[in-house]
Amino acid sequence: MIWASLHCGAQSLFDKSNMTIGKIGSDGYVYDRSNMTVGRFKSDGYIVDRNNMTVGRIKADGSILDRSNMTIGKVESDGYVKDRNNMTLGRIKSDGYVVDRNNMTIGRAKDVPIPYAAVFFFFNMFEK
Repeated sequence: MIWASLHCGAQSLFDKSNMTIGKIGSDGYVYDRSNMTVGRFKSDGYIVDRNNMTVGRIKADGSILDRSNMTIGKVESDGYVKDRNNMTLGRIKSDGYVVDRNNMTIGRAKDVPIPYAAVFFFFNMFEK
């Protein structure tokens, strides 16, 4: 299973320059770089925006669904992130580094559950 719990406190998300671009709290709340709430990962797999409107869901098998319940991608158990056409978008590596399909580092999400990092970096469900 690809689920993991967050450690105590918020876990930061960093861009490729090691600048904080967001945080995910132990309660699943997602914050942007200005520390404003942009959404939440709920314990039942649903993803909601700042207004508590469902924007997607992460299923136990790693599938990522949009607000219309359509599969938009999947996170494999090895950290590879695929789009709806099974094309590789990138990977969340075991050390927390996030790489694109060309293996170029685009960020870091140490101690963040892989599906959460995938949603944040590859599926843009927390756009303003």
